[in-house]
Amino acid sequence: MSTLPVLAGVVPALVTGIAGLAGPLLLGLVAVFALRRPGRRPHPLPLVAEAAGGLALLTALVTLAGYLANGAMTLVIVGTADWPLLALRVDVISVTMLLLVAFVGWAVLRYSRTYLDGEAVQGAFTGWLAATLALVMLLVTAGSLVQLVLAWAAVSYGLIRLLLTYPDRPGAQRAVAKKRFTVLITEASLVVAVLFLALAYQTTDIARILAAAGEGQGGGLAIAAAAFLALAAVIKSAQFPLHGWLTEVMEAPTPVSALLHAGVINAGGFLLIRFADVLLLSPGVMALLVILGGFTALFAALVMLTQPMVKTALAWSTVAQMGFMILQCGLGLFPLALLHILAHSLYKAHAFLSSGTAVAEVARSARPGAVAVPSGAAVGRAFLLAVAVYAAAAAAFGVADKSVQALALGAVLIFGVAYLLAQGFAGAAPRGLMLRTMAASLAAAVSYFALQALSAAAFGHALPEPLVPGPLETALLVLMLASFGAVAVTQAMFPLWGAHPAAAGLRVHLSNGFYANALLDRWLGLTGRPPVARQAG
Repeated sequence: MSTLPVLAGVVPALVTGIAGLAGPLLLGLVAVFALRRPGRRPHPLPLVAEAAGGLALLTALVTLAGYLANGAMTLVIVGTADWPLLALRVDVISVTMLLLVAFVGWAVLRYSRTYLDGEAVQGAFTGWLAATLALVMLLVTAGSLVQLVLAWAAVSYGLIRLLLTYPDRPGAQRAVAKKRFTVLITEASLVVAVLFLALAYQTTDIARILAAAGEGQGGGLAIAAAAFLALAAVIKSAQFPLHGWLTEVMEAPTPVSALLHAGVINAGGFLLIRFADVLLLSPGVMALLVILGGFTALFAALVMLTQPMVKTALAWSTVAQMGFMILQCGLGLFPLALLHILAHSLYKAHAFLSSGTAVAEVARSARPGAVAVPSGAAVGRAFLLAVAVYAAAAAAFGVADKSVQALALGAVLIFGVAYLLAQGFAGAAPRGLMLRTMAASLAAAVSYFALQALSAAAFGHALPEPLVPGPLETALLVLMLASFGAVAVTQAMFPLWGAHPAAAGLRVHLSNGFYANALLDRWLGLTGRPPVARQAG
């Protein structure tokens, strides 16, 4: 009779493990079948791929049920408990990411069923799409350092093959050449980080490493590992100045853009969130994440406003969003960063998959009226009111249990709403616009604290709290508020001096990203003929 509780716990665990691996296995089988029939209209491949994506989503839901029933667990498939080679990690982070990737992947596969219908690359494209999805699933559920490295490298290879769907396009060749350069850096950085972690903690089991790091163990090797983890993550997330490849992927088919911007690009943020306990051992590394992420967010957001093409603007938006997510991780707000990944992925997948109709919808819409130009005094009143509304919302939700980092991040977000308020306070603006902008300010402040509470309830138990700010962290928070505030004020007052000749020149420089990408092209030798890329078939 005493064995019954043991069996009751073992059987659900096995079911959870099988479900966690079933999705990648199904998509992997579809990939093998597709790559054996790489031509046009490989019946019934598109329908089978969509069905496999749906089943992968279903198995992800089963994995979620297993986690809710049994809690967090690591299921070793190959290797030992201390030195696993292939292991499935089931916890709130991996299950959340698995559900996200499975859902977005199913939507992309469904969209792709007819997207390349009749083209010679249809079969190969479907195969690499399914393979890349399977590899991302293995990455986010990795319970072993070895599996993490192998899946990380394999995802990069699958993405390169997808970017080369049309290998003769110069733009695709240029993007792939840059991507290969960043892949070398990220893979080398991750390998070094993994070696340091294995030496520091004498195991390749990720759960045991995180448990020990949470107790402050690891020493200098763990701090060095944190630095290399951060390097791999920021380059994977297309942070300045190695962001150029991401802004050039519009040459790839739209499903690739949707999958890349809504799933693959999040691997850097996932890496930081997964090893949050290790990163907190190095406040210096966290500070560098704040600086680089904050600068990239501001830089890319400004460049995005000058882009005339829908997909290019969305790509710059992704760079900015990834920078903001890196900033959140640097502040130690890991639950918010994970929630950010979810929201951004779902929004950006929809944006890319519907980008083909965006131009037509704009053309059908009526030409907007004149934009209300706020005076300097109106901008000042708008920012004061936005800050006051934010302070009231913070007081209503309780300031005592909020970290300084969370309060500062919320202030940064409210600066964006202040721009809308400035429009409402303009002398020529109708009263209805002012009321709507005031309502938007209040809604934004309340939503931020509500979502923060939601993320803390959903993910807070599995992720560490942010560090208590010291002198360095306090200085960075002040710099962050000053930088984002200055940019928000400048944007709000731009109509006042936008007609000046200098503004036109600034717009040209911004539209070219201040030529950082061109400098990278020159350094990589891409300013002449496009590099010769391997065929994708």
